[in-house]
Amino acid sequence: MNRLNIEQRAKILGCMVEGTSVRATARLLGVDKKTVLRLLGEFGEACRKLHDEKVRNVKTGCVQADEIWSFCYAKEKNVPEHCRGVFGFGDVWTWTALCADTKLMVAYRVDRRDEEAAYAFIHDLRARLANRVQLSTDGLHFYLNAVEDTFGGDIDYAMIHKLYANPRAKDELGKYSPGVCCGVKRKKIIGNPAKAHISTSYVERMNLNIRMGSRRFTRLTNAFSKKVENHAHAIAIYFAYYNFCRIHQTLRITPAMEAGLTDHVWTIEELVSLAEPARIGVAA
Repeated sequence: MNRLNIEQRAKILGCMVEGTSVRATARLLGVDKKTVLRLLGEFGEACRKLHDEKVRNVKTGCVQADEIWSFCYAKEKNVPEHCRGVFGFGDVWTWTALCADTKLMVAYRVDRRDEEAAYAFIHDLRARLANRVQLSTDGLHFYLNAVEDTFGGDIDYAMIHKLYANPRAKDELGKYSPGVCCGVKRKKIIGNPAKAHISTSYVERMNLNIRMGSRRFTRLTNAFSKKVENHAHAIAIYFAYYNFCRIHQTLRITPAMEAGLTDHVWTIEELVSLAEPARIGVAA
């Protein structure tokens, strides 16, 4: 099998993390769609391993957690009857935990939005932390038991409940607009979290970065993932690039450098060099 050189592969990865679709990447770079998908699998597995090995013993003060929605194969209401309830068909959520100090993506998980996923996500988050932290989440009730059972009393934890003046509009003009937020309730759950740092603003802003940087999250298009495995690969690639390669506009260095996980800005070629050939499917 002929293999593209590292410069060509780096261009493909660069397209992946800048919101370019699989087919557009293939057209722009003059490669076959199957090649792009094969590299998606290779890059995704390498980036997953990079995150698992490097993002450890993170020293931080504040962590913010949230979930971002997407779907695979089809929207939940359009999933065929025989596929209903099977993970990877319909709603898929990406759980994210961002360090508010270094802007490092500490932990993430592609899963359902349920209690089991919450436990797995919070357990992974704790395994990556080096010290006691202050954690802020939204009001999703699955966090309550997951955080308490995983951290015990070794955490300062608070929840944020947003109050909306009116429910989401149901008419054609307003169906894509959220209700107007008229207030926020901050509730201390465990320990003694500092009120000034009870926030999910940074991690919610990260949701926009994800939707801008991964085409699979772009609404009202057909660029969504057809296979949940490829969706997870795209997420792993984006977060590895974000942590190690992309210079944060405020920090002026990468989040991984700010967190002390590396001593230099990684090039895309350096990220690409981690990938080893792998056999994957060819569904977009």
